[in-house]
Amino acid sequence: MRQWLEGLETRKGLDRLTDGSRRLVLGSYGLLLVLMVYRGVIVTTDGNPLVPLLAFVLPLALFLPSILTRRPRGHAWLAFVSLLYFTQGVMVATLPGQGLRGSAEALVALALFVGCTAYARFRSRQQRAG
Repeated sequence: MRQWLEGLETRKGLDRLTDGSRRLVLGSYGLLLVLMVYRGVIVTTDGNPLVPLLAFVLPLALFLPSILTRRPRGHAWLAFVSLLYFTQGVMVATLPGQGLRGSAEALVALALFVGCTAYARFRSRQQRAG
C-alpha cells in the first residue's frame, strides 16, 4: 500500500493529489452536514427541536475551523469521527423504509473518511517537502 501511494504521489504530484482530496473533503463534508440537518429535523420530537439537530450537527461543526485552515491533524481526527456517522448510516439503513437515507449517509461518511485520510497524508507530506 505504501509503495502504491508513493508511486501515485510521483505520477500525479502532491499538489494535484492534495487539491483533489480537499475537494472530496469539502463536498462530502457539506453533503453530510445537509444530511444531518435533514435528519435532525425529521427526528424532532415533542420536546425541544434543537436537541436532535445539535446532536447530529455539532460534532461535524466542531471540525470546521480545521477544514478552513487546512490542518492535516484536524482532518485526521475528522476521519475518525466520520466512521461514527458511517456506523450510524449502516444502522439506519437496516430500519424499515430508511434504506436509501441510511445508505446515502453511510456512503457520504465513507467518502469523507477517504478524503480526510488522503488529505492528511498528502498535505503533511507537502508541508514537509516545501
